[in-house]
Amino acid sequence: MITMDMVKELRERTGAGVLDCKKALAETNGDIEKAIEYLREKGLSAAAKKAGRISAEGIVEAYIHGGGRIGVLLELNCETDFVAKTPAFKELAKNLAMQVAAARPEYVNKEDVPEGVLAKEKEILKAQALNEGKPEKVVDKMVEGRIEKFYKEVCLMEQAYIRDPNIAVKDLIVEQVAKIGENIRVRRFVRYEVGEGLQKRDDNFAEEVMAQVNK
Repeated sequence: MITMDMVKELRERTGAGVLDCKKALAETNGDIEKAIEYLREKGLSAAAKKAGRISAEGIVEAYIHGGGRIGVLLELNCETDFVAKTPAFKELAKNLAMQVAAARPEYVNKEDVPEGVLAKEKEILKAQALNEGKPEKVVDKMVEGRIEKFYKEVCLMEQAYIRDPNIAVKDLIVEQVAKIGENIRVRRFVRYEVGEGLQKRDDNFAEEVMAQVNK
């Protein structure tokens, strides 16, 4: 059953019209996340319509964790300087920088993964599947499924959001676009960690960052 609360939530997260939201929920059996994808694919969400607009303003957010052990610089873009100065936009930039600190993404989007890296990963995943004794005829499908998991590990937009693991970071961006009314995108980020690449004890930095988030 599609309720008005479901329609309201979908509207708040996408900026789409009431009738479009009702139709999307009906088509996806009331699944909010699938309804968001439906609206984006149909080009009906306000966020989808804003996605092609130029976003050349914004801020560079700096986040330091663990007494200086981890540092993140993240550039978050929007369309106007006015929005860039709002508390909501600044909070989003801070949360995204904390996401980078905790989840260690290597790229912003799927499209940013170099072809060579992707080909190598597929080669490894195919070898793993064959070593597991999987039939060769289903290996390619298995590899594609595991590549999606790979994207969720290394691409910021595909990662589960640390404050709400039920949504991906890209869904968080869509929500904020609908609320703020401008196109928003993460252009780039860099993450530094003291002693990275050197032999050291294994600390769970994700848990440490989350502990700070929940204070």
